[in-house]
Amino acid sequence: MDGGQEMRVEAAPYCCSTCDGGEVSGGRSLARRNRKTRSLSTSSAGNSSEYRRTQSLHGPSPVTTFGPKACMLQNPLAVMHIQDPASQRLTWNKPPKSVLVIKKVRDASLLQPFKELCMFLTEVKNMIVYVENKVLEDPAISGDENFGAIIKKFCTFREDLDDISNRVDFIICLGGDGTLLYASSLFQESVPPVMAFHLGSLGFLTPFKFDTYQSQVTQIIEGNAAIVLRSRLKVRVLKENWEKKARVDEKGIILTNGDIESSRKAVQYQVLNEVVVDRGPSSYLSNVDLFLDGHLITTVQGDGVIVSTPTGSTAYAVAAGASMIHPNVPAIMITPICPHSLSFRPIVVPAGVELKIMLSRDARNTAWVSFDGRKRQEICHGDSITITTSCFPVPSICFRDPVNDWFESLAQCLHWNVRKKQNYLSSEDEEF
Repeated sequence: MDGGQEMRVEAAPYCCSTCDGGEVSGGRSLARRNRKTRSLSTSSAGNSSEYRRTQSLHGPSPVTTFGPKACMLQNPLAVMHIQDPASQRLTWNKPPKSVLVIKKVRDASLLQPFKELCMFLTEVKNMIVYVENKVLEDPAISGDENFGAIIKKFCTFREDLDDISNRVDFIICLGGDGTLLYASSLFQESVPPVMAFHLGSLGFLTPFKFDTYQSQVTQIIEGNAAIVLRSRLKVRVLKENWEKKARVDEKGIILTNGDIESSRKAVQYQVLNEVVVDRGPSSYLSNVDLFLDGHLITTVQGDGVIVSTPTGSTAYAVAAGASMIHPNVPAIMITPICPHSLSFRPIVVPAGVELKIMLSRDARNTAWVSFDGRKRQEICHGDSITITTSCFPVPSICFRDPVNDWFESLAQCLHWNVRKKQNYLSSEDEEF
Protein backbone atom coordinates (compact mmCIF):
# COMPACT_ATOMS: atom_id res chain seq x y z
CA MET A 1 0.00 0.00 0.00
CA ASP A 2 1.42 3.40 -0.97
CA GLY A 3 2.45 5.21 2.20
CA GLY A 4 1.55 8.62 0.76
CA GLN A 5 -1.96 7.66 -0.23
CA GLU A 6 -4.92 7.74 2.15
CA MET A 7 -7.60 5.08 1.97
CA ARG A 8 -11.09 6.22 3.02
CA VAL A 9 -13.79 4.09 4.55
CA GLU A 10 -17.22 4.51 3.03
CA ALA A 11 -19.73 3.41 5.63
CA ALA A 12 -23.50 3.42 5.26
CA PRO A 13 -24.68 6.21 7.58
CA TYR A 14 -27.87 4.55 8.72
CA CYS A 15 -27.23 0.83 8.51
CA CYS A 16 -25.16 -1.89 10.05
CA SER A 17 -24.38 -5.49 9.36
CA THR A 18 -26.26 -6.75 12.40
CA CYS A 19 -29.59 -5.10 11.63
CA ASP A 20 -29.55 -6.55 8.06
CA GLY A 21 -31.91 -3.86 6.89
CA GLY A 22 -34.55 -4.80 9.42
CA GLU A 23 -34.34 -1.60 11.45
CA VAL A 24 -33.65 0.89 8.70
CA SER A 25 -35.31 0.84 5.31
CA GLY A 26 -32.95 0.16 2.46
CA GLY A 27 -30.22 -0.90 4.86
CA ARG A 28 -29.49 -4.24 3.22
CA SER A 29 -28.70 -2.74 -0.19
CA LEU A 30 -26.52 -0.05 1.38
CA ALA A 31 -24.62 -2.62 3.41
CA ARG A 32 -23.98 -4.76 0.32
CA ARG A 33 -22.83 -1.74 -1.68
CA ASN A 34 -20.36 -0.61 0.94
CA ARG A 35 -19.07 -4.01 2.04
CA LYS A 36 -16.53 -4.17 -0.79
CA THR A 37 -15.08 -0.68 -0.10
CA ARG A 38 -14.54 -1.17 3.60
CA SER A 39 -10.91 -1.03 4.72
CA LEU A 40 -8.71 0.44 7.40
CA SER A 41 -7.57 3.99 6.99
CA THR A 42 -3.87 4.66 6.78
CA SER A 43 -1.88 7.84 6.56
CA SER A 44 1.64 8.59 5.44
CA ALA A 45 4.46 6.82 7.18
CA GLY A 46 5.51 9.97 8.96
CA ASN A 47 2.02 10.63 10.36
CA SER A 48 1.04 7.05 11.21
CA SER A 49 1.05 7.83 14.94
CA GLU A 50 -1.67 10.47 14.43
CA TYR A 51 -4.27 7.96 13.25
CA ARG A 52 -6.91 7.08 15.80
CA ARG A 53 -9.51 4.43 15.20
CA THR A 54 -12.91 5.88 16.03
CA GLN A 55 -15.16 2.86 15.52
CA SER A 56 -15.22 -0.72 16.66
CA LEU A 57 -15.02 -2.97 13.63
CA HIS A 58 -17.38 -5.42 15.35
CA GLY A 59 -20.09 -2.97 16.41
CA PRO A 60 -22.91 -1.57 14.29
CA SER A 61 -22.89 2.01 13.10
CA PRO A 62 -25.60 3.68 15.19
CA VAL A 63 -28.23 5.90 13.67
CA THR A 64 -27.07 9.49 14.15
CA THR A 65 -30.34 11.24 13.38
CA PHE A 66 -32.38 11.68 16.53
CA GLY A 67 -36.06 12.38 16.04
CA PRO A 68 -37.31 14.49 13.12
CA LYS A 69 -34.82 17.38 13.36
CA ALA A 70 -31.72 16.54 15.41
CA CYS A 71 -28.52 14.88 14.31
CA MET A 72 -24.90 14.66 15.36
CA LEU A 73 -22.62 17.35 13.99
CA GLN A 74 -20.34 15.59 11.53
CA ASN A 75 -16.60 16.04 11.89
CA PRO A 76 -15.02 16.26 8.42
CA LEU A 77 -11.73 14.97 9.85
CA ALA A 78 -13.32 11.78 11.16
CA VAL A 79 -12.06 8.72 9.32
CA MET A 80 -15.03 6.51 10.17
CA HIS A 81 -18.65 7.22 10.81
CA ILE A 82 -18.53 7.27 14.62
CA GLN A 83 -16.57 10.28 15.82
CA ASP A 84 -14.21 10.62 18.71
CA PRO A 85 -16.29 11.11 21.90
CA ALA A 86 -14.79 14.55 22.51
CA SER A 87 -16.14 15.81 19.16
CA GLN A 88 -19.71 14.49 19.41
CA ARG A 89 -21.90 17.57 19.41
CA LEU A 90 -25.59 18.19 18.83
CA THR A 91 -26.85 20.14 15.86
CA TRP A 92 -30.28 20.81 14.34
CA ASN A 93 -31.31 20.43 10.70
CA LYS A 94 -34.19 22.79 11.49
CA PRO A 95 -34.97 24.78 14.65
CA PRO A 96 -36.73 22.53 17.20
CA LYS A 97 -40.41 23.28 17.76
CA SER A 98 -41.67 20.44 19.98
CA VAL A 99 -40.47 18.94 23.24
CA LEU A 100 -41.58 15.98 25.33
CA VAL A 101 -41.54 16.68 29.07
CA ILE A 102 -41.41 13.50 31.16
CA LYS A 103 -42.14 13.91 34.83
CA LYS A 104 -41.88 11.29 37.52
CA VAL A 105 -45.46 10.44 38.44
CA ARG A 106 -46.70 10.73 42.04
CA ASP A 107 -43.81 12.92 43.16
CA ALA A 108 -45.04 16.12 44.79
CA SER A 109 -41.55 17.67 44.80
CA LEU A 110 -41.60 17.83 40.99
CA LEU A 111 -44.86 19.73 40.64
CA GLN A 112 -43.37 23.22 40.88
CA PRO A 113 -40.37 22.52 38.58
CA PHE A 114 -42.73 20.89 36.07
CA LYS A 115 -45.02 23.92 36.01
CA GLU A 116 -42.15 26.40 35.75
CA LEU A 117 -40.53 24.49 32.91
CA CYS A 118 -43.76 24.11 30.93
CA MET A 119 -44.62 27.80 31.30
CA PHE A 120 -41.12 28.73 30.12
CA LEU A 121 -41.31 26.40 27.10
CA THR A 122 -44.79 27.47 25.96
CA GLU A 123 -44.82 31.20 26.76
CA VAL A 124 -41.18 32.20 26.35
CA LYS A 125 -39.86 29.69 23.79
CA ASN A 126 -43.18 29.11 21.93
CA MET A 127 -42.59 25.35 21.95
CA ILE A 128 -45.19 22.64 21.47
CA VAL A 129 -45.12 20.63 24.70
CA TYR A 130 -46.04 16.93 24.81
CA VAL A 131 -46.96 15.29 28.13
CA GLU A 132 -48.50 11.98 29.10
CA ASN A 133 -52.16 11.71 29.95
CA LYS A 134 -51.34 10.17 33.33
CA VAL A 135 -49.30 13.25 34.30
CA LEU A 136 -52.31 15.52 33.83
CA GLU A 137 -54.47 13.19 35.91
CA ASP A 138 -52.71 14.47 39.01
CA PRO A 139 -55.24 16.73 40.86
CA ALA A 140 -52.40 19.09 41.81
CA ILE A 141 -51.92 19.83 38.11
CA SER A 142 -55.41 19.51 36.64
CA GLY A 143 -56.95 21.41 39.57
CA ASP A 144 -54.56 24.37 39.38
CA GLU A 145 -56.58 27.24 37.88
CA ASN A 146 -53.49 29.36 37.30
CA PHE A 147 -51.97 26.54 35.26
CA GLY A 148 -55.14 25.82 33.27
CA ALA A 149 -54.21 28.05 30.33
CA ILE A 150 -50.94 26.19 29.89
CA ILE A 151 -52.64 22.77 30.07
CA LYS A 152 -54.88 23.70 27.13
CA LYS A 153 -51.77 24.12 24.97
CA PHE A 154 -50.40 20.66 25.79
CA CYS A 155 -50.38 17.76 23.35
CA THR A 156 -51.06 14.50 25.19
CA PHE A 157 -50.36 10.86 24.43
CA ARG A 158 -50.72 7.42 26.03
CA GLU A 159 -47.92 4.90 26.50
CA ASP A 160 -48.07 1.85 24.18
CA LEU A 161 -51.00 3.38 22.28
CA ASP A 162 -49.86 6.61 20.61
CA ASP A 163 -46.77 6.90 18.37
CA ILE A 164 -44.97 10.22 18.88
CA SER A 165 -41.62 9.21 17.38
CA ASN A 166 -41.89 11.70 14.49
CA ARG A 167 -43.51 14.49 16.49
CA VAL A 168 -40.99 15.20 19.24
CA ASP A 169 -37.77 17.12 18.55
CA PHE A 170 -36.14 16.59 21.94
CA ILE A 171 -36.95 15.29 25.44
CA ILE A 172 -36.62 16.83 28.89
CA CYS A 173 -36.71 14.46 31.88
CA LEU A 174 -37.55 15.60 35.40
CA GLY A 175 -36.67 12.93 37.95
CA GLY A 176 -34.00 10.31 38.49
CA ASP A 177 -32.30 7.70 36.36
CA GLY A 178 -35.53 5.72 36.07
CA THR A 179 -37.12 8.63 34.22
CA LEU A 180 -34.44 8.45 31.53
CA LEU A 181 -34.91 4.69 31.24
CA TYR A 182 -38.63 5.22 30.83
CA ALA A 183 -38.03 7.84 28.12
CA SER A 184 -35.88 5.32 26.24
CA SER A 185 -38.66 2.71 26.36
CA LEU A 186 -41.08 5.07 24.60
CA PHE A 187 -39.00 5.02 21.39
CA GLN A 188 -38.32 1.69 19.72
CA GLU A 189 -36.33 3.23 16.89
CA SER A 190 -34.74 6.70 16.58
CA VAL A 191 -34.66 8.52 19.93
CA PRO A 192 -34.72 12.34 20.12
CA PRO A 193 -31.96 14.02 22.18
CA VAL A 194 -32.57 13.69 25.92
CA MET A 195 -31.86 16.41 28.47
CA ALA A 196 -32.14 14.98 32.01
CA PHE A 197 -32.45 17.13 35.14
CA HIS A 198 -31.32 15.69 38.46
CA LEU A 199 -34.49 15.76 40.57
CA GLY A 200 -34.45 12.17 41.82
CA SER A 201 -32.52 10.09 44.33
CA LEU A 202 -29.32 8.95 42.57
CA GLY A 203 -28.92 10.97 39.38
CA PHE A 204 -26.08 9.04 37.74
CA LEU A 205 -27.57 9.63 34.27
CA THR A 206 -29.02 13.10 34.99
CA PRO A 207 -26.21 15.70 34.90
CA PHE A 208 -28.25 18.93 34.82
CA LYS A 209 -29.27 20.96 37.88
CA PHE A 210 -32.64 22.69 37.72
CA ASP A 211 -31.45 25.98 39.28
CA THR A 212 -30.38 27.42 35.90
CA TYR A 213 -32.78 25.54 33.64
CA GLN A 214 -33.67 28.56 31.48
CA SER A 215 -30.14 29.20 30.21
CA GLN A 216 -29.43 25.49 29.85
CA VAL A 217 -32.58 24.79 27.83
CA THR A 218 -31.85 27.83 25.67
CA GLN A 219 -28.40 26.46 24.84
CA ILE A 220 -29.92 23.13 23.81
CA ILE A 221 -32.46 24.82 21.54
CA GLU A 222 -29.61 26.76 19.94
CA GLY A 223 -27.67 23.55 19.37
CA ASN A 224 -24.82 24.33 21.75
CA ALA A 225 -24.27 21.04 23.55
CA ALA A 226 -22.17 17.89 23.62
CA ILE A 227 -23.86 14.48 23.48
CA VAL A 228 -22.95 10.94 24.40
CA LEU A 229 -24.48 8.09 22.39
CA ARG A 230 -25.65 5.51 24.91
CA SER A 231 -25.95 2.22 23.07
CA ARG A 232 -29.03 0.06 23.60
CA LEU A 233 -29.66 -3.65 23.29
CA LYS A 234 -32.07 -5.02 20.71
CA VAL A 235 -33.81 -7.91 22.45
CA ARG A 236 -36.10 -10.44 20.79
CA VAL A 237 -38.07 -12.85 22.94
CA LEU A 238 -39.41 -15.89 21.12
CA LYS A 239 -41.93 -17.86 23.17
CA GLU A 240 -43.54 -21.21 22.55
CA ASN A 241 -47.24 -21.01 23.42
CA TRP A 242 -48.52 -24.48 24.30
CA GLU A 243 -52.28 -24.88 24.18
CA LYS A 244 -54.57 -27.86 24.72
CA LYS A 245 -57.37 -28.08 22.20
CA ALA A 246 -60.13 -30.60 22.79
CA ARG A 247 -61.39 -32.66 19.86
CA VAL A 248 -65.16 -32.42 19.39
CA ASP A 249 -67.36 -34.46 17.03
CA GLU A 250 -70.20 -33.16 14.85
CA LYS A 251 -72.72 -33.48 17.74
CA GLY A 252 -70.55 -31.46 20.07
CA ILE A 253 -69.38 -34.42 22.14
CA ILE A 254 -65.82 -34.14 23.48
CA LEU A 255 -63.84 -37.11 22.21
CA THR A 256 -60.49 -36.46 24.01
CA ASN A 257 -59.13 -34.23 26.73
CA GLY A 258 -57.16 -32.33 24.13
CA ASP A 259 -54.10 -32.43 21.90
CA ILE A 260 -51.19 -30.13 22.63
CA GLU A 261 -50.48 -27.59 19.91
CA SER A 262 -47.78 -24.96 19.89
CA SER A 263 -47.53 -21.54 18.31
CA ARG A 264 -44.60 -19.14 18.35
CA LYS A 265 -44.85 -15.54 19.51
CA ALA A 266 -42.05 -12.98 19.14
CA VAL A 267 -41.76 -9.67 20.99
CA GLN A 268 -38.97 -7.11 20.58
CA TYR A 269 -37.61 -4.57 23.07
CA GLN A 270 -35.02 -1.78 23.10
CA VAL A 271 -33.07 -1.87 26.38
CA LEU A 272 -30.82 0.89 27.71
CA ASN A 273 -29.44 -0.66 30.92
CA GLU A 274 -29.68 -4.43 31.08
CA VAL A 275 -31.51 -7.67 30.44
CA VAL A 276 -31.76 -9.73 33.65
CA VAL A 277 -32.51 -13.46 33.61
CA ASP A 278 -33.07 -14.87 37.11
CA ARG A 279 -34.57 -17.88 38.89
CA GLY A 280 -37.67 -15.99 40.01
CA PRO A 281 -39.55 -17.38 43.04
CA SER A 282 -37.99 -20.85 42.73
CA SER A 283 -35.57 -22.08 45.37
CA TYR A 284 -33.52 -23.99 42.76
CA LEU A 285 -30.53 -22.57 40.90
CA SER A 286 -31.23 -21.09 37.51
CA ASN A 287 -29.89 -23.24 34.71
CA VAL A 288 -29.71 -21.46 31.36
CA ASP A 289 -27.55 -21.99 28.27
CA LEU A 290 -25.67 -19.00 26.83
CA PHE A 291 -24.85 -18.94 23.11
CA LEU A 292 -22.62 -16.43 21.30
CA ASP A 293 -23.06 -16.19 17.53
CA GLY A 294 -24.67 -19.62 17.53
CA HIS A 295 -22.04 -21.37 19.64
CA LEU A 296 -22.71 -22.60 23.17
CA ILE A 297 -20.14 -20.89 25.39
CA THR A 298 -21.36 -21.80 28.87
CA THR A 299 -24.24 -22.81 31.09
CA VAL A 300 -25.15 -20.34 33.80
CA GLN A 301 -25.88 -22.01 37.14
CA GLY A 302 -26.67 -19.60 39.93
CA ASP A 303 -29.18 -16.89 40.66
CA GLY A 304 -29.12 -15.68 37.06
CA VAL A 305 -27.20 -13.60 34.52
CA ILE A 306 -27.08 -9.91 33.55
CA VAL A 307 -26.48 -8.79 29.96
CA SER A 308 -25.83 -5.06 30.06
CA THR A 309 -24.75 -2.12 27.97
CA PRO A 310 -21.87 0.14 29.06
CA THR A 311 -24.50 2.48 30.48
CA GLY A 312 -25.95 -0.41 32.49
CA SER A 313 -22.53 -1.47 33.75
CA THR A 314 -22.84 1.07 36.58
CA ALA A 315 -26.27 -0.25 37.60
CA TYR A 316 -27.12 -3.85 38.54
CA ALA A 317 -23.95 -5.23 36.91
CA VAL A 318 -21.51 -3.34 39.13
CA ALA A 319 -23.44 -4.48 42.21
CA ALA A 320 -22.89 -8.07 41.01
CA GLY A 321 -19.12 -7.55 40.72
CA ALA A 322 -18.70 -6.27 37.17
CA SER A 323 -16.42 -3.49 35.96
CA MET A 324 -17.64 -0.03 35.04
CA ILE A 325 -17.46 0.79 31.31
CA HIS A 326 -17.67 4.25 29.75
CA PRO A 327 -20.77 4.66 27.52
CA ASN A 328 -18.63 5.34 24.44
CA VAL A 329 -17.00 1.89 24.60
CA PRO A 330 -18.72 -0.41 22.06
CA ALA A 331 -19.27 -3.52 24.15
CA ILE A 332 -21.74 -5.88 25.79
CA MET A 333 -21.11 -7.10 29.35
CA ILE A 334 -22.12 -10.53 30.64
CA THR A 335 -22.26 -10.79 34.44
CA PRO A 336 -23.37 -13.86 36.41
CA ILE A 337 -25.49 -13.32 39.52
CA CYS A 338 -24.12 -15.34 42.47
CA PRO A 339 -22.72 -18.12 40.24
CA HIS A 340 -22.23 -21.61 41.65
CA SER A 341 -18.60 -21.48 40.50
CA LEU A 342 -15.75 -19.33 41.81
CA SER A 343 -14.17 -19.15 38.35
CA PHE A 344 -17.22 -17.67 36.62
CA ARG A 345 -16.22 -14.01 36.33
CA PRO A 346 -17.89 -11.20 34.33
CA ILE A 347 -16.76 -10.90 30.71
CA VAL A 348 -16.95 -8.19 28.03
CA VAL A 349 -17.70 -9.11 24.41
CA PRO A 350 -17.63 -6.89 21.31
CA ALA A 351 -20.69 -4.87 20.42
CA GLY A 352 -22.62 -6.41 17.57
CA VAL A 353 -22.28 -10.08 18.54
CA GLU A 354 -25.51 -12.04 18.91
CA LEU A 355 -26.19 -13.58 22.30
CA LYS A 356 -28.90 -16.17 22.82
CA ILE A 357 -30.21 -17.38 26.17
CA MET A 358 -32.34 -20.52 26.55
CA LEU A 359 -33.48 -22.63 29.44
CA SER A 360 -31.27 -25.71 29.74
CA ARG A 361 -32.88 -29.03 28.84
CA ASP A 362 -32.30 -30.45 32.33
CA ALA A 363 -33.29 -27.28 34.22
CA ARG A 364 -35.37 -27.99 37.32
CA ASN A 365 -37.40 -24.81 37.07
CA THR A 366 -38.29 -22.02 34.67
CA ALA A 367 -36.54 -18.64 34.51
CA TRP A 368 -37.76 -15.06 34.55
CA VAL A 369 -36.56 -12.12 32.47
CA SER A 370 -36.94 -8.34 32.78
CA PHE A 371 -35.84 -5.44 30.59
CA ASP A 372 -34.58 -2.33 32.40
CA GLY A 373 -36.60 -3.58 35.37
CA ARG A 374 -39.86 -3.71 33.39
CA LYS A 375 -41.96 -6.15 31.32
CA ARG A 376 -41.06 -9.05 33.61
CA GLN A 377 -42.14 -12.42 32.20
CA GLU A 378 -41.54 -16.15 32.59
CA ILE A 379 -39.23 -18.13 30.30
CA CYS A 380 -40.05 -21.81 29.78
CA HIS A 381 -38.51 -24.69 27.83
CA GLY A 382 -38.43 -23.90 24.12
CA ASP A 383 -38.39 -20.12 24.67
CA SER A 384 -35.35 -18.07 23.64
CA ILE A 385 -33.97 -14.57 24.24
CA THR A 386 -31.81 -13.08 21.47
CA ILE A 387 -29.70 -10.02 22.33
CA THR A 388 -27.47 -7.81 20.18
CA THR A 389 -26.45 -4.16 19.93
CA SER A 390 -29.18 -1.88 18.61
CA CYS A 391 -28.64 0.59 15.79
CA PHE A 392 -30.70 3.15 17.71
CA PRO A 393 -28.75 4.65 20.66
CA VAL A 394 -30.01 7.20 23.15
CA PRO A 395 -28.37 10.60 22.49
CA SER A 396 -27.91 11.89 26.03
CA ILE A 397 -27.08 15.59 26.26
CA CYS A 398 -24.02 16.30 28.39
CA PHE A 399 -23.57 19.04 30.95
CA ARG A 400 -19.92 19.47 29.92
CA ASP A 401 -18.63 16.52 27.88
CA PRO A 402 -18.89 12.69 27.94
CA VAL A 403 -15.66 12.11 29.87
CA ASN A 404 -16.03 14.77 32.58
CA ASP A 405 -19.72 14.02 33.13
CA TRP A 406 -19.07 10.30 33.59
CA PHE A 407 -16.24 10.67 36.10
CA GLU A 408 -18.20 13.34 37.95
CA SER A 409 -21.07 10.89 38.31
CA LEU A 410 -18.70 8.18 39.55
CA ALA A 411 -17.36 10.50 42.22
CA GLN A 412 -20.62 12.14 43.30
CA CYS A 413 -23.07 9.23 43.04
CA LEU A 414 -20.99 6.10 43.61
CA HIS A 415 -18.16 7.70 45.65
CA TRP A 416 -15.66 5.95 43.42
CA ASN A 417 -12.18 5.81 45.01
CA VAL A 418 -13.18 8.13 47.83
CA ARG A 419 -10.94 7.58 50.85
CA LYS A 420 -9.11 9.47 53.54
CA LYS A 421 -5.77 10.66 52.22
CA GLN A 422 -2.49 9.81 53.88
CA ASN A 423 -0.80 12.53 55.86
CA TYR A 424 2.11 14.34 54.31
CA LEU A 425 5.48 12.83 55.24
CA SER A 426 7.76 15.58 56.50
CA SER A 427 11.54 15.47 56.55
CA GLU A 428 11.53 14.98 60.32
CA ASP A 429 9.33 11.90 60.01
CA GLU A 430 11.73 10.37 57.48
CA GLU A 431 14.43 10.20 60.11
CA PHE A 432 12.40 7.75 62.18
